[in-house]
Amino acid sequence: MVQAGSMGVPYVPVRGFSGTDIIERRSDTFKIERNPFEQHETYVVAKAINPDIGIFHGLKADKFGNVVVRKGGDELMLAQSARKVIVTVEEIVDTVDPDDTDGWVIPSIHITAVVHAPFGAYPTAAPGYYSADNDQLQEYVDAAQSEETFKNYINKYVHNVLNHEEFLKLMNLTLTPELINA
Repeated sequence: MVQAGSMGVPYVPVRGFSGTDIIERRSDTFKIERNPFEQHETYVVAKAINPDIGIFHGLKADKFGNVVVRKGGDELMLAQSARKVIVTVEEIVDTVDPDDTDGWVIPSIHITAVVHAPFGAYPTAAPGYYSADNDQLQEYVDAAQSEETFKNYINKYVHNVLNHEEFLKLMNLTLTPELINA
């Protein structure tokens, strides 16, 4: 689990998988162990995950690599557990305030690289920048119903688009001068 990886421990106990068949299916990752404090109790323990590369989208970053992410996400755990971390952001600012009210700050010590990518969270939301495109999200859900329709979706929005700017044009999203120069 990424949580264990972020804490630097080899495993973490989890309650959510008790009574499921996950242990048989993923014995390389999950095991049942006794509680060392209450010997009559057993818990599922999950092996730590430390990805080679973590990639996620943030709201903004400063020139030092400090990043603001939306509140309530797991980006900090990913940043702490991954060996290298790449973050795309809506804008680059001079400095990020540790008390930023727009979201949570991840310090640069956990970040390897920052990429300026306006609309990088699209079609999901980037709070303070744009809302989720529910029609586009529904198109994705509908396309995911079969291998053929999903392949067509991926071709249309990924393989047949040359770059980010062309994708934005396809989606009728406009890069304002503020977003381009941020």
